[in-house]
Amino acid sequence: MAKLIDLLHLGHTRGTAVYLLEGDEPAIVDCGPEVCIGGLKAGLAEHGLALADLRHIVLTHIHLDHAGAAGALVREHPGLQVHVSEIGAPHLVDPARLNASSRRVFGAVFDRLIGDLEPVPAENVRVLGDRVLGLDVVPAPGHARNQVALFESDGTCYPGDAVGCQIPPSRFLYPLTPPPEIDLPAWEGTLDALAERRPRVFCLPHFGVVEDPPEHLARIRELLAAWAERVRAGESEEAFVAAAEAELSAAADPETAEAYRLQPGFALSYAGLRRYYDKLAQRREGGT
Repeated sequence: MAKLIDLLHLGHTRGTAVYLLEGDEPAIVDCGPEVCIGGLKAGLAEHGLALADLRHIVLTHIHLDHAGAAGALVREHPGLQVHVSEIGAPHLVDPARLNASSRRVFGAVFDRLIGDLEPVPAENVRVLGDRVLGLDVVPAPGHARNQVALFESDGTCYPGDAVGCQIPPSRFLYPLTPPPEIDLPAWEGTLDALAERRPRVFCLPHFGVVEDPPEHLARIRELLAAWAERVRAGESEEAFVAAAEAELSAAADPETAEAYRLQPGFALSYAGLRRYYDKLAQRREGGT
């Protein structure tokens, strides 16, 4: 299993992690946002590595909290290869639309929380197939169309954001549903696909190792369905956010709750689900 590197996002522990795959050609699963490059370098140093020792970045998806540092890292270390899904690859080479979309989603806090993705030269981008660096690659849409999950031979799974955010020691599980690509049926299919492979552990980017994947999968299914139903039934954004904040406050100490708040906020999760149902209604009206 890979080694967890805490990126110390904005100085907080347990917010965002990447995973170091050691060996002859060291690699990391995801690279974090641009604002966390210092934390990544410090984490590599704790394992006796410098950025120049890395050979590969394998991205679970291109949301900027996972991929945003890629361009700056390649500019500093031109030997890096960045592995990404076929859908995501063009957005690394020309990130203008991705940056603009992320700025719309995060608003005024974007520069402080995330930062822009610099272009990755096309010659440094490798499109993922069924396997990469000894890992099985499994499409994992729902949270994002371009998301993949990665499996080691021992059952260790790197699921991206497919199974939500859970920051120890809290048991609060946060289904991450920001706009613009939430697809609930696709997400259910992803959870089915993950369950079928019987993962031994989940290595979460937000945050840490989950030792009981079957129980975790059952919980994320239940919570995702419950949150979605509240939005489908017409609950207001204010009520949705207030309920989620109350759940978080009841389940996490103040320091851990602050780590959760480094993730896309509850209002963004409401917006992603609202957008999904609004688009679904438009498609149905267009078909009548």
